[in-house]
Amino acid sequence: MHSVPSIVVFAFIENSLAFVVFGAVAFSLLMSFLFLATRGTESAYDRIGAGGMTREGEYGENPIAAADSSAARAEREREIRQMLLARSERLVRRGQPALDVEAELARLLEGGSSPEGEGAPSTHDAELVTEIRQLVVARNERRARQGQEPLDVDTEVARTLKELEP
Repeated sequence: MHSVPSIVVFAFIENSLAFVVFGAVAFSLLMSFLFLATRGTESAYDRIGAGGMTREGEYGENPIAAADSSAARAEREREIRQMLLARSERLVRRGQPALDVEAELARLLEGGSSPEGEGAPSTHDAELVTEIRQLVVARNERRARQGQEPLDVDTEVARTLKELEP
């Protein structure tokens, strides 16, 4: 014959997994309600991209004015120079002549357009331009079938030709 305490112990051991599972669920529900009740108006996700360790405007800085500072201009020039150097290195690896980095930097910083501006004659083969135009027209037809707005053919041809330039 078994005593009552031994029956309770055996029942507890047999059902220990159920006790653990239900205990974990009960604990997680309790913690969820606790976090929900104590949550402030601003969560950690609301602060993503707000400037790292400091809050926006904490020091009274104006980010627009800071973009025109001499330090911002110097950093911009340094980044453009790095990109031009990388482009020049890629051109050299492909067997093409190196870029004149300083001339390109000066042209970009003064806001000049590409060397082949809009009024300059096109140096592209007429057959290439015709083929690209056909591709853009076909793309527009596909977009129309999908219910999308068609693209401007001349703008897309010019953009594609610019992408193909070295």
